[in-house]
Amino acid sequence: MKSLLILPALLLPGGLALAQAAPAIDSGDTAWMLTSTLLVILMTIPGLALFYGGLTRSKNMLSVLVQVFVVFSLVSVLWAVYGYSLAFSGEGDFFGGFDKLFLKGIAPDSIGALPTIPEYVFVAFQGTFAAITCCLIVGAFAERIRFSAVLLFMVLWFSFSYVPMAHIVWGGGLLARDGALDFAGGTVVHINSGVAGLVGAWMIGRRVGYGREAFTPHSLTLTMVGASLLWVGWFGFNAGSAGAANGGAGLAFINTVLAAAAATLAWSLGEALHKGKASMLGAASGAVGGLVAVTPAAGFVGPMGSLVIGALAGLVCLWGVSGLKRLLRADDAFDVFGVHGVGGILGAILTGVFAAPGLGGTGGADPASFDMAGQVWIQLKSVLFTVAWSGVVSFVAYKIVDVTLGLRVSEEDERQGLDISSHGETAYSR
Repeated sequence: MKSLLILPALLLPGGLALAQAAPAIDSGDTAWMLTSTLLVILMTIPGLALFYGGLTRSKNMLSVLVQVFVVFSLVSVLWAVYGYSLAFSGEGDFFGGFDKLFLKGIAPDSIGALPTIPEYVFVAFQGTFAAITCCLIVGAFAERIRFSAVLLFMVLWFSFSYVPMAHIVWGGGLLARDGALDFAGGTVVHINSGVAGLVGAWMIGRRVGYGREAFTPHSLTLTMVGASLLWVGWFGFNAGSAGAANGGAGLAFINTVLAAAAATLAWSLGEALHKGKASMLGAASGAVGGLVAVTPAAGFVGPMGSLVIGALAGLVCLWGVSGLKRLLRADDAFDVFGVHGVGGILGAILTGVFAAPGLGGTGGADPASFDMAGQVWIQLKSVLFTVAWSGVVSFVAYKIVDVTLGLRVSEEDERQGLDISSHGETAYSR
C-alpha cells in the first residue's frame, strides 16, 4: 500500500482499486495518459507563452516567448537527469533517492507508480508538470531580467524547490504522510510558483517607468488564444492526474469545466460592478483563476463544490491582482502571485471543505473517517509549509544569481526592449 503515497489520484476510490490490482499495462489508460501529457505540453507551449506574450509590450514579446520555450526545454532535460529520481524514488521526508538518475533501470515495459501505464509515460507526464511550474514564474519578472539569469535561477529553483515539493506532496514525503490532499498541484505547482514570482518581483525591482508610464498589453487577442489553450490543456493537467481513464478522470474533467466557467462569470461580474465594464482580459484571467483553484480539488470534490470554488476564485483572484497587489507593492508583471499564488491557496484550503462526502466530495483516502476541520487544518499546514519553503529557496536562488550573473538588464536595454537587446530579434516588422 506504500504506492498510495506516490500520486494523489491513487487516493481516489477508483485509484485505490487500481493500486491493489496486479500491475499490468493497460492500453486505454496508457493512451489517456499519453494524451494528457500532450495536453499539458499544449498548455505551456504555446498556451502559456501566448498568454504571457500578449500581455507584454510589443518590444518584449519574443523575450517572453523564448523564456517560456527554453525554460520548458531546460527543465525537461533536468527532470530526466535527476529530477524524477529525487521526486519519485526513495523514502526521505524532503527528497527521494538516486536510484533512477538518468532514468536508470527503466525499460519500455517497466511499471512505476501507476500500475497500468509504462513508467516512461509517468516520467513524461510528471516532467510536463515540472516544466510548466517553472515557466509560470516567468510572468512575474518579465521585461527586465537577463536571459542568463532566468536560466540559472530555474536550475536552482527547480532543484531545491520544485523537486522536493513534488516528493513531499506526491512522492511519499512529509506532507503526503500528513494526509495533505493535492490532486494536481495546488501546492506543488501554483503556490510554489506564485511565491517564487512574488519574491522575484520584489528582489528584481519594478520596471523602469512603472506607475508613471502605461504598461498596456500589446495583443489581448493573443492573450485570449493563450487562455483558451490553457483551458483546453488543463484537462490533461487535472483529469490526467487520475492516472487512468476512469471515473476519477471523469470527475476531474467536469470539475475543470465548471470551476473555470464559474470563475469567468464571477470575475466578469466583479469587474463590472467595480469598474462599470467587464473586460476580455478579466474573463480570461477569471478562467485561469478558476482552473488554478480547482487544481488541488479536482478529483476530491463534487461538481457543485467545484462551482463554489470557481466562483470564489474569480472574486478572490480579482482582489489578488488589484487590492492585494497594491498592498504588496510588487511589480508582478503578469500577476503570477495574484492568480496562481492566491488561487492556489484558496483552492488548497477549500479542498479540505468540499472533499467532505456530505458536500458531494469523495472524502479523500478514507471517506468513512473524513473530518472536515481536521482536513482543513492539514491543508492549511501544507499551504504555510509551501509558502515558507518556496519563499526561502527563491530568495536564496535570486541572491546567488544576482551575485554571479546579475539579475537585471541595464536601463538602456530595458527601454530598448529585451527582444533587441537580449535576443537581437523583433516580433513584428516596423
